[in-house]
Amino acid sequence: QVQLVESGGGLVQAGGSLRLSCAVSGRTFSNYGMGWFRQAPGKEREFVAAINWNGDSTYYTDSVKGRFTISRDNAKNTVYLQMNSLKLEDTAVYYCAANRYGSGWQGPKFYDYWGQGTQVTVSS
Repeated sequence: QVQLVESGGGLVQAGGSLRLSCAVSGRTFSNYGMGWFRQAPGKEREFVAAINWNGDSTYYTDSVKGRFTISRDNAKNTVYLQMNSLKLEDTAVYYCAANRYGSGWQGPKFYDYWGQGTQVTVSS
């Protein structure tokens, strides 16, 4: 079993920054690719970013390219999402998830384990 715990969410003004963290325990962290998803009220969960097991490859949805950066520290069993130039439409609950397939990055069904989520609210 893998446990994921997100942190770092909060309230920020538009144009500001936040860094989300996701601490992973229970299995060998480096066996998993990691992803970030988000879900706004009344909307489906959507892919935000993903990173492969060693950090060599990253993937982003178009709306966050150039603003968000995903990274990981395998020594700390942690994946990060640096979010800059935040917009009102970035408001959502953000979830991290673990992917053992090494593919299907944008599809929630390819992720075996999920965190409980952390709220990000961007105000005007």
